Amino acid sequence: MFSRRARRFPALPCARARRRRCRGDPGSNCRAPSDLRETQLSLATRTQSPPRGRVNLDHLAHFVPDPNACRSALLQLGFSPAPFSLQYHRLSPGEPLLPAGTGNHCVMLEEGYLEFLAPLAETGVAAQLRSAIGRYVGAHSIVFGTSDAENDYRRLRGSGFAPLPPIQLQRPIGTAQAEETARFTVVRVAPGVMPEGRIQFCQHHTEDLVWQERWLSHPNGAVALRAVFVCVEDLDAAAERYARFTGSRLETRPGSRILSLQRGRVELYDAPAFGAAFGIEAPPLPWIAGCELACRDLGQTRAVLCNGVFTLHEIAARRILVRGPAAVGGIFIFSDA
Repeated sequence: MFSRRARRFPALPCARARRRRCRGDPGSNCRAPSDLRETQLSLATRTQSPPRGRVNLDHLAHFVPDPNACRSALLQLGFSPAPFSLQYHRLSPGEPLLPAGTGNHCVMLEEGYLEFLAPLAETGVAAQLRSAIGRYVGAHSIVFGTSDAENDYRRLRGSGFAPLPPIQLQRPIGTAQAEETARFTVVRVAPGVMPEGRIQFCQHHTEDLVWQERWLSHPNGAVALRAVFVCVEDLDAAAERYARFTGSRLETRPGSRILSLQRGRVELYDAPAFGAAFGIEAPPLPWIAGCELACRDLGQTRAVLCNGVFTLHEIAARRILVRGPAAVGGIFIFSDA
């Protein structure tokens, strides 16, 4: 809950006085999801991958215990998640393709996406998810986009991170015509090297399958993953480590450090600064708190979230904070695109 010691932000009227009128009553100032604008930017000339040698904010992954409850929570938040998908991996080149024992819901955006991973079987990967969920339900993985995973692997080795060999992942994915296979190359480091969670690089080999236009329109108007927020104990040490991990520049602010990427940013906070910025007392650290999403029309976003489930907090001009339901955890900040 919101901490008494942290800075408090007033609830927006939509979350209180206008809550009843947002349920479709006559005279409501909120638009129903079926009336929301569905215009989306064309992906014809856009790539999700950064230029070689740069990294971007590809996606943020929540670890969740129940995929069905997760989907219901995402719908409440105004997202239209892609169909649930099982995951497979090869531990090394030439080895057989194996079920990972996990599956995901994805919220695809015009820039980046959100992933919600659930353990499904008794595998090593599923056990890692369950262990993380035991700490808290919410975001446990920050994934940086790359156009050359092998190059990032070599760079991490030279920077003292001792990365694990790149692995090939894939998952079945449906299109309007047939069942296809989405393929990725992922570079990870050993557990504990990045204590905040599973911090890794991903190179997409099938962007057209992952970012299908039919999945990019959401009632809440979200279009882009702009930032992730991380709360840590040793701010300077974490900031230096993330700057070295990504090869990106760092901006210093009181109580926080901002890592600017080719697209998107990572914001690192100590606990007092996080409480002052977001009005939330952090749980035991480290904690990947959540994300900021750019929205096409913040009035539309407010209308959709005014559904009797959430309390909306305006933490700055044109920035709305919502606590995620228990099934997904984390915080979601919606801002103007």
